[in-house]
Amino acid sequence: MSGPKLNEAPVRVSGRRRVRVATETTSFRAKGRYLRVSAYKVREVLDLIRGLDAERARDTLRLAERDAATVVDKVLASAIANAEHHHEHPVDGEELYVSACYADEGPTLKRWRPRARGRATRIRKRTCHVTVIVSRLPDEELRERRARQPGAGDRRRRTAASKRAARKQAAPTETDEIVAHEDIPVAEAAEAIKGVADQPVEGVEVAPATGDETEAEAAVPEGEPEVQAEPAAAEDKEENE
Repeated sequence: MSGPKLNEAPVRVSGRRRVRVATETTSFRAKGRYLRVSAYKVREVLDLIRGLDAERARDTLRLAERDAATVVDKVLASAIANAEHHHEHPVDGEELYVSACYADEGPTLKRWRPRARGRATRIRKRTCHVTVIVSRLPDEELRERRARQPGAGDRRRRTAASKRAARKQAAPTETDEIVAHEDIPVAEAAEAIKGVADQPVEGVEVAPATGDETEAEAAVPEGEPEVQAEPAAAEDKEENE
């Protein structure tokens, strides 16, 4: 009987290197058997996610350009589902990491291809068995993660501030409230709008309306000479001559 596999030891990514985990936690596994891909190609993908968090590992597999990443992603998703729906010790998917993953060679399918002079060449179609093991993060690291996350009070304050800003931006002006009100008669609404328009604006002086039909003359500040415009009729007469 063969002994335990050496690549099943839990490994965790620390910075830029992988280190062995001293304290073992609850682990869950999933295995894909007789996958129609060579073990060599799968191992190249497994080296990318070994020791990473479960969510980060799935993101890495989605962005990987190798076709074997699709197969490994399905096995990893199955392992996470096994952990979340375990009947005795269910674990949240955010608390998991890929502690071990490896690929074993499966049976090879032999096929033949005809060649010149009546010869034949063997074609080997490789298969493999992929195993992914996910484990729960150590308690110390989980406490550090929860401490770095914002508390419920901070979230409530940010939510309340965003709601106040949205209400302030969507608040209608005084004129809009007068126009949008359907119960006010037209005459009263017009007087109310006129009253709002006659209100003084800071930094601007508006001359009161006199009701005269004659053209209003612009007031010239004291100390500046008055500029008189030449009549337009005289200019037209000179052009005609």
